Amino acid sequence: MLKIVRLALAVAISAAAALGAVRLLTPADGDSGVRRQLAFLRHELESGAAEDAQRLFPEGYFFLYALYGLTSVDAGRPDDARWALSRLESDAGRAPFLGDMPLRYGVFYRGWINWLRGGIVGLTRDPAETRTFQQESAAIAAAFDESPTPYLVSYPGQAWPVDSTVAMASLRLHDKLLTPAYDATALRWLAGVKARLDPATRLIPHTVDAAAGEPTSGAQGTSQSLLNRFLPEIDASFAAQHYSRFRTAFLDAPLGIGPAVREHPRGSDGPSNVDSGPLVLGISLSATAVAIGAARVHGDTSLATGLSQFGEVAGVPVSTPWTKRYALGVAPIGDAFLAWSNSARPWVATAEPQPPTRFISRWWRLPLLTFFLAVGAAPWLLGAAFRRRRSVAPPA
Repeated sequence: MLKIVRLALAVAISAAAALGAVRLLTPADGDSGVRRQLAFLRHELESGAAEDAQRLFPEGYFFLYALYGLTSVDAGRPDDARWALSRLESDAGRAPFLGDMPLRYGVFYRGWINWLRGGIVGLTRDPAETRTFQQESAAIAAAFDESPTPYLVSYPGQAWPVDSTVAMASLRLHDKLLTPAYDATALRWLAGVKARLDPATRLIPHTVDAAAGEPTSGAQGTSQSLLNRFLPEIDASFAAQHYSRFRTAFLDAPLGIGPAVREHPRGSDGPSNVDSGPLVLGISLSATAVAIGAARVHGDTSLATGLSQFGEVAGVPVSTPWTKRYALGVAPIGDAFLAWSNSARPWVATAEPQPPTRFISRWWRLPLLTFFLAVGAAPWLLGAAFRRRRSVAPPA
């Protein structure tokens, strides 16, 4: 009986190692995987996953529905996107964003909502949604025009540049889909952004003073991954420069394992936060997941592929013919970010992006492949050594 247990354990370990190697070498499953992720997320949302996420961090409910809706737009499923939008425009969706702010509910709520609505308009040209999109875009543009800083507040007295970036991208989407109206607003915004970069990295900072827009913290990986997803929709030249700096400062492969994205720039360390999740050797798994989408919209195929394949190993996906989930599905918000990243495509930019001149070497897989080979072979080598030792042992 003991021999059977040992054999079963050895087979299981070797099979797991072989599966890891296959996932590392096989391209991610593209559109079919996204559809199965959406099926899993829809079930989880209908079972209360957004309410559960809200108890974990302030925008949990909002992000889970927003990312489901945005991925549905990418997948050409407007009815699912409308369903998500209706949940975001409910009392539960607005609850975290109450307070006295120049732009009602703050730029985080208004910007992401407008971006999602614009995506629905692009798919359907629905007259009612189009009118609302026009009205919301006008309100957001007026708030930017009246602000002394390019960064509007997300909560009373608090401003995150990434939130204003999403809102500005929604104005660019308006100008692509409808009569152009906000080019001057976007140009002023961009000039203000360039004047207030993080002095250490020359990147858009993580947080700023709400009144003046000056940096109050340096660039961080979680917001940089999001920023670089939206900047190509606003200005291709600035986006390419910014993305190149981001790659230099945040892309890493600790212990030779990667690629992955740091939460703090290379050469510096700092604490984790609710957005980054726990940091492993400085790496943020959430920033790494979002960076897949950023790499895709920048035409950075080598990095997008590397991050995706690394995620297929580290994320331990479980697939069926109908659904796909990562980390056993225990954190649907992570699945939502991965689905959004895996479906990423430009909504505004029409020109082919200029991919970075630096590529991720194909040899990045070698340390992990060596590890899987060692793990897969270990049970059989140990078993052989044990049998050899017993065969040469003197009789008692």
